[in-house]
Amino acid sequence: MHDLVIRNGLLVDGTGEAAYNGDIAIDGDRITRVGEVTDAGKQEIDAKGHVVAPGFVDVHTHYDGQATWDQEMAPSSWHGVTTVVMGNCGVGFAPAAPDKHDWLIGLMEGVEDIPGTALSEGLPWNWESFPEYLDALEELPRTVDVATHVPHGPVRAYVMGERGARDEKPTEAEIAAMSDIVEDGLRAGALGFSSSRTILHRSIDGELVPGTSATKEELIGIGRAMGRVGYGVFEIASDLEPEWKEFEWMGALSRETGLPVTFAALQSLAKAIPLEKQIEEMEKQNAQGANIVAQLALRGNGIVMAWRGTVHPFVRHPSWMAIAELSWEEQYAKLQDPAFKAQLLSEASEMPEQPDLIPIFTIVTQGWAMQYQMDDGFNYEPQADESIAARAEAAGVSGAEYVYDLMMSDDGKGFVYLPILNYVDGNLDFLEPLQQREDTVNSLSDGGAHCGTICDAASPTFMLEHWVRDRARGTITLENAIKRQCRDTARLYGLNDRGVLKPGYLADINVIDMDNIKLGKPWLAFDLPAGGKRLLQKAVGYDYTIKSGEITFENGVLRDARPGGLIRGPQEVEDMQLAG
Repeated sequence: MHDLVIRNGLLVDGTGEAAYNGDIAIDGDRITRVGEVTDAGKQEIDAKGHVVAPGFVDVHTHYDGQATWDQEMAPSSWHGVTTVVMGNCGVGFAPAAPDKHDWLIGLMEGVEDIPGTALSEGLPWNWESFPEYLDALEELPRTVDVATHVPHGPVRAYVMGERGARDEKPTEAEIAAMSDIVEDGLRAGALGFSSSRTILHRSIDGELVPGTSATKEELIGIGRAMGRVGYGVFEIASDLEPEWKEFEWMGALSRETGLPVTFAALQSLAKAIPLEKQIEEMEKQNAQGANIVAQLALRGNGIVMAWRGTVHPFVRHPSWMAIAELSWEEQYAKLQDPAFKAQLLSEASEMPEQPDLIPIFTIVTQGWAMQYQMDDGFNYEPQADESIAARAEAAGVSGAEYVYDLMMSDDGKGFVYLPILNYVDGNLDFLEPLQQREDTVNSLSDGGAHCGTICDAASPTFMLEHWVRDRARGTITLENAIKRQCRDTARLYGLNDRGVLKPGYLADINVIDMDNIKLGKPWLAFDLPAGGKRLLQKAVGYDYTIKSGEITFENGVLRDARPGGLIRGPQEVEDMQLAG
């Protein structure tokens, strides 16, 4: 008798091969039989009319703090995710000198919009070194497996002190010391190293992330630590300025170490190198023996704006700043006052102190043609006639007044969607051919981060609902979508024991009702430690999520099982005696 049998499902096995009807047997944490299962199971699931697919592997998250106190790992776990990789973009909480705790919190708060108060209350700080941080992560069972990078910012600050925090140039000895920390981190179980080179990533004080101006000597020097270990992924978020010649050093590092380098490939008006050129430069390096992989987001990357969110178009109007520290009840009373509304709409925004942020700020405060109203059943690929500009014109009001009234709807909980990245053309057509490539993966959910501005942890559900089932402008196949979110992401990080429905693989599985898969409307919750806020978004259509052979969610409801844990290093399918 098997521990669990899933019967009569449409099996999409993660390899990209055609789906087929069949059964799956699970014993312990492994799949033991696929196809026809004659023996009974202690538990059985009838998956007739449903898709059975591997659990999703999300390789770009920021649960570095949340993973130390939270077992549920929402919202990613709500969307069929069974494995997350965190520590991206060069930010994290280890190594952590005792006098750098507040600084590390400020760095994460500024870069990833995770409330500092929540981190201050939630983080136990029962570590200093990176291996000790992994030990702390290992203490907590959870619904998903977690893995992490060694992040550049904390390493710099640990080795260089204030000089590292201020992004100054390290000495050769300091590069060597940073390399040693990275090597120790990988040998303890980290899956890679991450860094950031973008002006969008700043501490809460407005300072650029340590490593933003790092030279290729520093980056390659640290990257060689992974070469000495023999595994690891070098992950980077970069503005890809032409003079930095990013692809040259990424290619050189990959060829020297034999290891993959991965970067966030985004369509953006702010990037000096357009996305098409990014892909072309990657191709050139890979043709010379490198292994560079582009991470793609499947929808517009941007912000969700609301009165109680982190950002909205009036956030730097004098009248709003005067009430910014009041309670929501007091703010809402003011916002309902016609005189206050008139005063706020008459004002101009105060510009940010950093000149390089002014173009983005202008889009936030005046970019009505790029902003859209978020209602129930919102289409994340909206067209020009759905913009705030178009709707305001039709209503005979200004864009500012329309947005004000929109955010006042639903008792002050109305949302505005602003896709700053990946929506330059007003559609997602450019992503369709990129879904057919082996040098790209679907990623960039930022799960656990951008708590008051973004809710892209729902990306796997969006992939199924929009790209596979509903998109009017062209869809991708279910088989390819599952492959890209399961096997391909797992393989990039050497997690070769998951992402595929075959005997010997981890029993990480979703049973999905594709006819009814649907994203819910986002909402702002205040459920982080110290009442910290975060945007959340649920889904329907996941009948079961199974992690390591145990049911963690049934019809979207959390079960008692917590089979997830810490991943240390690359993983392979075990040599096991399969059940008959």
